[in-house]
Amino acid sequence: MSLREALQRLLAGSGLAASEEGGGVVLRAAPPASAAPASDRTLREVNVVAEHDAPGTFRLRGEPGPVEPGIVTARTLERTAANDLEDMFAGQAEMAVGGGHSVAQKIYLRGIEDTLLNVTIDGAGQAAQAFHHTGRVQLEPELIKRVEVRPGTGDATAGPGALGGAVRFVTKDPEDLLRDGQRVGAMLKGSYFSNSDGFKLHSSVYGRLTDDWSALAALTDQDFKDYEDGAGRRVATTGSEQQLGFFKLVGRLTPDHTVRLSYDRHEDEGERSQRPQWVPSSFNRAYPLQSERTTWNLGYAWRPANPLIDLTFNLYQTDTDLEQNVIGRWGRYQGSIASTGVDLRNTFHTERHQITVGLDHRKDRSTAGPATDPRSEEENGKVSGLYVQDRITLTQALTLDVGARHDRYTLRDANGLSLEHSGTSPNASLRYAVTPQFALLAGHSRALRGPKIRDAFKLDSITNDPNLRPERARTSEIGFEAGQGAWRLNGKVYDTTIRDAIADPIGNPARYLNVGELRSRGALLQTTYDWRAVQLGASLHHNRAMLNGERLNVYDHNGLGASIGNTLTTSVDWRINPRLDVGWAGRFVQGIDSLDTPVGRVRKPGYAVHDIYATWRPTGSERFTLNFVIANLFDKDYLDHASNEDFQHIPGYEGIVGSREPGREFRLTATLRF
Repeated sequence: MSLREALQRLLAGSGLAASEEGGGVVLRAAPPASAAPASDRTLREVNVVAEHDAPGTFRLRGEPGPVEPGIVTARTLERTAANDLEDMFAGQAEMAVGGGHSVAQKIYLRGIEDTLLNVTIDGAGQAAQAFHHTGRVQLEPELIKRVEVRPGTGDATAGPGALGGAVRFVTKDPEDLLRDGQRVGAMLKGSYFSNSDGFKLHSSVYGRLTDDWSALAALTDQDFKDYEDGAGRRVATTGSEQQLGFFKLVGRLTPDHTVRLSYDRHEDEGERSQRPQWVPSSFNRAYPLQSERTTWNLGYAWRPANPLIDLTFNLYQTDTDLEQNVIGRWGRYQGSIASTGVDLRNTFHTERHQITVGLDHRKDRSTAGPATDPRSEEENGKVSGLYVQDRITLTQALTLDVGARHDRYTLRDANGLSLEHSGTSPNASLRYAVTPQFALLAGHSRALRGPKIRDAFKLDSITNDPNLRPERARTSEIGFEAGQGAWRLNGKVYDTTIRDAIADPIGNPARYLNVGELRSRGALLQTTYDWRAVQLGASLHHNRAMLNGERLNVYDHNGLGASIGNTLTTSVDWRINPRLDVGWAGRFVQGIDSLDTPVGRVRKPGYAVHDIYATWRPTGSERFTLNFVIANLFDKDYLDHASNEDFQHIPGYEGIVGSREPGREFRLTATLRF
C-alpha cells in the first residue's frame, strides 16, 4: 500500500491526519468532518508498526511485502566501496554490466541493453549515447541515495519508450547527510584501490541555511592507472582521471511547497581504444578520449493536507559531450547529445483509488563534427506524452493497477528526413493476497517508441529507412510473494517482446532498419532473511534473449542486448556490534558453451566472483569510519557476459573482444564526518 494509505489506516479514528511534506510526514488535527464519532467503549491498547518496503511504499507488519531486488541503497554502495556501474549493480541478478572500464560499461536488464530502457537521474532523461562503442550512463556512486530498477515494459508513469524497463537514479539531499540535531556538516573521504593503484578523494559540505532551506556541495577527484586482470596481465586503456562537481539546494517555501535545484557535472578522460568497447589492436589503436555530462534539474512539489493534491513538477537539461582525438588521421572529433524535458503529474488519493495523471515532454538534439565545426551534422527529435495510472483497492486482499499513456514522436534526421509516429500503451496488473503471508501477482504492459535521435558519431555516415516503423513492446508476468516473520520469498516468470526493433545491422548499408522481433524470456527467484543482526539474501535469474529466434551477442546486436548465463547472487551482512559490520557477496554466472553467430560459434565461459567487506567505526559512531573491501577475492580471470564476446579465434576477427575484468583488488576507505 502507499504511504498515505498506510497512515490513513494507522490513524483511523484518532482525530489526526497526516500529510507528506519536505520528504517527511507531518501530523495535524483532522478536520471535524473526518473525526471518528464518539464512542463509550474502551478499547485495549494496540501497537501497530508500519514497515518500509520501497520508496513511497509501506505495509503493516504481518502483511507480505515484496522482496525488492530492484532497489540499490546508499548503504550497499558505501559498504562495497562502489566506484562504477558494475560495482553498483553487482548484487542484482537481473542486471549485468560489462566492458571493463567505466567508459565502455553498458547496462543490460534481462538481457536487454540500456538503449531500450528509460534511464533518468533525478527525473532527468538520458536520451541517447554519443558513441555506440561507449556506455550511455556515467555517474559517481558517492552521491546516489538509491537506484530504482523496474524491469519489463513500464507502466504509464515509467516515461516514454520504456520498452525493456526503467532505471531511476536518485541523488542525496542535504538532509540525508545531516545527523540528528546537526545544522551544518562536512565529510572528507579518501579511498585507495590497489589493482589500478588508484586514488579517490571526496569532500562535501552540507547544512541548513535556515529552518526551511538546506544545501549540499560536493567535489570528487580520482586517478586510476590501467588495472590487471585475474591472470596478472595489464589491461591496456583502462586507466582514467575523473572529476565530479555536484550542488543541490532544497527549500520549503511553505509547509506544503518544496523546491529542489541541482547541478551535476561528471568528467572522464584517458587513453582509450578508438572503439572503447573492444581491446586495443592494430585496427583499434588508443587515442585520447574525453567525456563530459552536465545535468541541471529543477523540481517542485505541492503536498497539502488535501488527498486530491499531490503535485510534482520536474524541469531538466542534460548535455553529454564526447571528444576523441584520432591523432595522425582526422584529429579531434566531437559528438554531443542535449536533452531538455519536463514532467508534470498529480496524484489523487481517495478511499479506494490512487490516480496519477500527468504529461511529459522532451526535446533532444544530436550533433557531431570535427573540432573546427562540431555541429556540422545535426538531428532533432521530440516526444510528448499524456498518461494516467490508477491503483485501485478493490478489497483488502485485491489490488488492481491499470493505466495508459499516449506518446507522439517526431524526428528530423541529419539527412533531412522527417518521421512521425504516435500510439497508446495500456497496462494492467493484479495483486491478490491469498493469505496475510502469501500473494499472487499477474500483469501485462505495453510501450511504444518512435524513431528518435541515436548515435552522434554515426550522423555523417548513416541514414534512416524512410519506412521505419515504431518499436512496440509488451511484457507479461506472473509471480508470487511470500513472507513469514523475518523471511521473504518471491518469484516471477516473464516474457517481453519488442516488435520492429530498430538497429543498424552489420554487413548492410549503414541504415537504421526494423530488424525484427526482439524477445526476452526468463524467471527470477529470490529470498531474504533478517535475523537480528544478520541479513541473508539470494537471487537466481534465468534469461534467454533472442532476435528473430537467434540468441543475442554483443558484437552483432550492439544496441539491442546480450546473452547472459544463469546468474545467482548471494549476500551475507552481519553487524557484529555497533562498531563493526562484515559481509560477503557472491556473483555466479553459468557459462554458455556454444553461441551461434553469423561468422561462427563463440563461447562464454562461466565465472564465480566473491567480494568481502568490513566496516569499522572506532568511536562507535559514524563520525569516523574505516571500510575495507577485497573485490574478486580469489583473483578470478574472466570476461563478463555483458562484454563483447571473444571472436578472436575466427579468422579476420582478431581484436574483436571486450576487456577482461579486474583481478583481486584491495580497497581501503577512510571517512571523517564533522
